[in-house]
Amino acid sequence: MKVKKIKLLGSILDLLCGKRFRKPRVSAVILAAGSGSRMNGQNKTKQWLEIGGVPAVVRCASAFQACGAVKEIIIAAREDELPLYADFAEIYGISKLKAVVKGGNTRQTSALEGFKRISDKATHVAVHDAARCLVTTQMIKKVIDAAVADGAAIAACPSGDTVKISVKNTLVSQTPERSRVWIAQTPQIFETEIYRASAYTALKDGSPVTDDASMAENAGFKVRLVDCGRENIKITEQIDLFIAESILRYREETEQ
Repeated sequence: MKVKKIKLLGSILDLLCGKRFRKPRVSAVILAAGSGSRMNGQNKTKQWLEIGGVPAVVRCASAFQACGAVKEIIIAAREDELPLYADFAEIYGISKLKAVVKGGNTRQTSALEGFKRISDKATHVAVHDAARCLVTTQMIKKVIDAAVADGAAIAACPSGDTVKISVKNTLVSQTPERSRVWIAQTPQIFETEIYRASAYTALKDGSPVTDDASMAENAGFKVRLVDCGRENIKITEQIDLFIAESILRYREETEQ
């Protein structure tokens, strides 16, 4: 009788709380299909550029590998770089690597290709840009906790600069209040059903989006901002390589 009561109570709690009392099982999708067209003078795509002697995509995968809530990793890669991942798991110790899939022509399609390969047991999906290779396991955990509580959450940081909105060319149309402006980052983490609904709504509407949070917002979901600081930069231009190296040195010095 007691066993039946416990099972019944568990079912009621699942219904009332959206199953959020359960430990999250996160599938990470790392987007590494970019061309790095703005990285002038480099003979590698930005996901394979070495930061502190380690390729960017490896740094990302290692951060997710070390996160207990992350159960599997899927990488969406360029077709011509798929051979580079043949021994990726063994060489770099990424035992959670489940699959490497061919990415699409856009960030949106690459993320969807990765999402198609996640486990049916996944409660959440984390989408991360390989170019944000300074992400840490601690940042990932913070965003997971917020996504578990609210359904959808993204890494971000408050803007330290005044932002101008232009209406035409370089003419200023408005200046939003700085305290309300945040810079979006990744990982962006969602309950799997929220992500599925958002992704397929975007496909149906044909609306292009620059990040996954935009898809969720357009589909009517609320997204929580999680302050992960300014170190989680994106490698876009050559100068970012020098900034990233400086951040790594700063971390080493402050950890001593």
